[in-house]
Amino acid sequence: MTDAPPAQATRNGGLALTVICVAQLMVVLDATVVNVALPSIRADLDFSLDNLTWVVTAYSLAFGGLLLFGGRTGDLFGRRRMFMIGVSLFAAASLVGGLANSEAMLIIARAAQGAGGAIAAPTALALLATTFTEPAARSRAFGVFAAMGASGGAFGLLLGGILTDYASWRWALFINVPIGAIVLLLAPRVLHESQGSGTKLDLPGAITVTAGMSTLVYGLTKAASDGWGSTSTVVTLGIAAALLVAFVAIEHFATHPLMPFRVFADRNRTGAYLIMLFLAAGMFTTFYFLAQYLQNVHGWSPVRTGVGFLPMPTTIMFLSVVVVRRLIPRIGIRPFLTIGPIFALAGMVSFAQLDASSSYWPFLGGLLLLGVGMGCSFVPLTMTAVNGVAPHETGLASALLNTGQQVGGAIGLAVFGTVFAHAATDRAGELGSGAGTATGQMEVFVAGQQSAFQAAVVVTVLALVASLALIRVNKVAPPTASPATTPGSDPAREEESARTAT
Repeated sequence: MTDAPPAQATRNGGLALTVICVAQLMVVLDATVVNVALPSIRADLDFSLDNLTWVVTAYSLAFGGLLLFGGRTGDLFGRRRMFMIGVSLFAAASLVGGLANSEAMLIIARAAQGAGGAIAAPTALALLATTFTEPAARSRAFGVFAAMGASGGAFGLLLGGILTDYASWRWALFINVPIGAIVLLLAPRVLHESQGSGTKLDLPGAITVTAGMSTLVYGLTKAASDGWGSTSTVVTLGIAAALLVAFVAIEHFATHPLMPFRVFADRNRTGAYLIMLFLAAGMFTTFYFLAQYLQNVHGWSPVRTGVGFLPMPTTIMFLSVVVVRRLIPRIGIRPFLTIGPIFALAGMVSFAQLDASSSYWPFLGGLLLLGVGMGCSFVPLTMTAVNGVAPHETGLASALLNTGQQVGGAIGLAVFGTVFAHAATDRAGELGSGAGTATGQMEVFVAGQQSAFQAAVVVTVLALVASLALIRVNKVAPPTASPATTPGSDPAREEESARTAT
C-alpha cells in the first residue's frame, strides 16, 4: 500500500491534524507535567532526594536516546503503524506510572513513556509532512503542530499544578490514558499508512546511537549534579563520545544506514537543527528555574505558578497559528528565523535581571519576549527541517529536529545547572551564617539563577549566529508527489527530485 494522493490524504484534514497534534502535545507535556508534582511524589512514595530527579531524567533519557531509532522505524515499517505503537506504549506506561507504589515502578514507567514518545513524536511530524501537501493547508498544519511543541512545556506546568493541587499527582499520568485511547481509535480512520522503504534496519547503528545518546543525556545529567570535573561525569561523557564516534563509523560503511549523512548536506536544515538545539537549551532552563523562582522566592502555589506561565504558551500559539503561518507564504522563512532568536535573547536578558524584590510584571515581560521569540521560530524551524527531504526519510529528518530539542534541553540544564550551583555556593560563602535564613536562601537562589540566565544569553546568541550564518531558504516546498518509497523505486532519484523542487 502506498500513501494516498494528496486530495484523499486531506479529506479528513482537520481531524487528522487534531489526532497528530494531540499526540504531540501529550508527549511534550510529559516532559514538564511532573515537575511541580515532585514534592507530592516524594512524600507519597517515600522517594529519596537523589532518586527523585530520576522521575524527570528517566523520561528524558529514553526519549533522547531512542529518537533517531524511533523516527527511522516509521520510514522503514510504516509511519501510521509506528505512530500507533508509540502512542500505545506511551499510554500503557502512563497507566502503570499512575498506579506506581514504589520508586522503581514509577521510574521504569517514566522510561517506558520516553520510549513511546521517541517513536510517536518523529512519526507524527513525518505524517504531518506527507499528509498536508497543499501549500495553505500545509502552512496551517505546521503552525498548529509547532505551537503544540513550543508551548507544551508551559502547559505541562499548568496542568501538573492543577492536577496535583485538586486531584493527585497520579492524574498527571492517568490523563494520558483516555487521550491515548481516543488517538488510537481515530488514527486508522483519518491517517493513511505509508509503505516501508523495504530496506533492512541498521541494527548496529541503532544500538550504538541509542546507547550513545542515552549515555550522553545521562552524562549531562551527572554534570549538573556532580560537576563537570567529577569522575562519573568524565567517564560517562567519554563513553558517550566513543559510542557516537563508533556510530559515525558504522554509518559511513553501512549499506542502508540508519542516518544517511546526506541529510546534513542542506545548510538550511543543519541550521534549523542547531537553532533548535540552542533555543531549547534556553527554553528548558526557563521552565526549570522560573518555576522554582515563583514557588521558592515568591511562595506561589503550583497552580498559581502554572497560571503565571500561561501568557507564554498563549503568545506562542497566537503567533504560530494566526500570524506566522499566514505570513510565511508572503515574506518567507528567513526573516522569522532572524527575528525569533532576537526576541528570545531579549527574554533571557530580562530573566537575568530578576531578583527577590522583582514583581510579576518584569517576569511577565520576559515571558512575552520569549513567547514572541519561540512563536516566530518554531513554525519555520519545523518546515525547514523537512523541506526538500526525500519522502522516505521524513521520519529521520523529523527525529533529528526532536533530538535537537531534547538534547538541547539536557545540555542547557546541565550547563546552566552547574553555573547555578557555583554562583549559589559563592553567594552562600559571602553571606556566611546568614545563608541559612529564609532571606539568605532566597538571595542564594537568585544569585544562582541570575548567573544561569547570563549563561543562557550566550547560548541564545549562538542561535542567532546560526540563523545569520546558515539560513538561506525563504520558500519551502511540499514533498514530492510520491510520498513513500515503493518497490522498485529509486530513493536517490526521489531525494534529488525533492531537492530540486525547492
